[in-house]
Amino acid sequence: MLKPAAIRDVIARCVPQLAQNPEGLILTVGDGRIVATGARSLSFEWQYPLSIGVIDFAGHPDQLVVPLLAWLRQHQPELFTNAEKREDAIKVESELLAGDLYDLLITVQLTERVIVTKTEEGIGWEHVPEPPEDPYDGITWELFINGEHQPWPPTPSSN
Repeated sequence: MLKPAAIRDVIARCVPQLAQNPEGLILTVGDGRIVATGARSLSFEWQYPLSIGVIDFAGHPDQLVVPLLAWLRQHQPELFTNAEKREDAIKVESELLAGDLYDLLITVQLTERVIVTKTEEGIGWEHVPEPPEDPYDGITWELFINGEHQPWPPTPSSN
């Protein structure tokens, strides 16, 4: 599992209080799963909730959430693009302590794909990045053939 360390790094770099006091940032992996299919390879996917705990945080919670969302947008894009996953992808609990300090717990559903290959030397594996977002998602377009506008999708009368 590589994503927890990467998330710890981005939060520590973006939140000075946690860079100075790293013991205030606690990451734990919860009740996860390893999902493999009956395919020829041993490739699989880690699926797990990552709990990000912050103790005695003196800043606004947005200082944590914004860099986390930016990282997730790049490394776990389906949490934004998949309506079913989006609803339960990120959960938060917070306790306002004395003196405007917060204890926060943010839980994020993560996945990591691992490609397993067989080589002459034995078995190897590689964590692969998430597939890129569809660059054409949300873009409306029109079809032109030889400079003439074509109705899209085609209708029976446009043949």
